[in-house]
Amino acid sequence: MVAWLIASWIAGCQKIESYPPEPYIEYERFEVRDSTDMLGNQKLIGSLWFYFVDGDGDVGAADTSDISSKYNLFFTMFEKIDGEFYQVGLDKLGEPIRFIIPFMERTGQNKTLKGEINVEFEYYFNVFDTIRYDFYIIDRAGNYSNMESTPELVLEL
Repeated sequence: MVAWLIASWIAGCQKIESYPPEPYIEYERFEVRDSTDMLGNQKLIGSLWFYFVDGDGDVGAADTSDISSKYNLFFTMFEKIDGEFYQVGLDKLGEPIRFIIPFMERTGQNKTLKGEINVEFEYYFNVFDTIRYDFYIIDRAGNYSNMESTPELVLEL
C-alpha cells in the first residue's frame, strides 16, 4: 500500500475567530476508484478527505530533517473478518501508516488554520476485502486532535 498526502488551507481577510489550540478533525469522505500503474498492473486508489481546524495555527511539520520524529498524521487500519473489525498488524502492513502534513502558517493576527486534507492510498493486492481507518493528527506543540473514523470501506480489485 502506497499513499500520498495533499493539504490545503483557507486563508484571507476574515474575522478573527477563537478556537482551542488542539487541532480538530472531521471525516468528510472516502472514494475508491480503479486505476493501473505505469506497468499496467491493476490497483485501487482510495482517497480520504477530512476537514481540520487548529486555533493556534501550528499544524504541519516545521522541519523534516529528522523524518522519524516529524510524522503528524497517524492511521490505524482495521479489517472486517466474520462481521467484526480487527486491527491490522505490522505483519500484514509492513510498517505503520503515518504521514507528514507539510508546514502551514498564517500571517497576521488570526493564526487559526482551517482546511481540507486529502490522503491517497494505493491497494495493489486483494489482501483486504472490507476495511476502515481510525486517524488523528498532532500539531507542532504536541497537541493531539480528536480521533476520527472512516465508515466501512469495501475494496474490490
